[in-house]
Amino acid sequence: MQLSRFSDYSLRVLFYTATNNHRLCQLAEIADFFDISVEHLRKVVHGLAKSGYLETFRGKKGGIRLAVPSADINLAEIIALTEGMKPLVDCTGQECCLSPACGLKNILAQAQAAMMRTLAQYSLADILDDPQMQSRLIVTSR
Repeated sequence: MQLSRFSDYSLRVLFYTATNNHRLCQLAEIADFFDISVEHLRKVVHGLAKSGYLETFRGKKGGIRLAVPSADINLAEIIALTEGMKPLVDCTGQECCLSPACGLKNILAQAQAAMMRTLAQYSLADILDDPQMQSRLIVTSR
């Protein structure tokens, strides 16, 4: 199982803005920092802002920042937002002769639920509590 790039980029934007919360961050600097396309980040930031996790400010002195404290940003909520909660296997999408007897769907649903329970135990602040993580994310020259 692998998270989408959209989820990965969403977490990176949240990490970056949370660590550099003393100022507004620009898309271009985040794109440069992570070597990601600005256009990809624009979609990510739009989604996070629309969901209330980021504030955006237009104009020459504009940028983005967290809209809520990092301790209030639950990792399971972010992953559910960015990935959706569709089943890992869609047994209804096409007919399958194994469907009446197959237990895989239930096992995968349990695994997905276990992952979300684990993620629900952590906030963005928990991840950023590591001094090494913070030191890698803090930008001093701006």
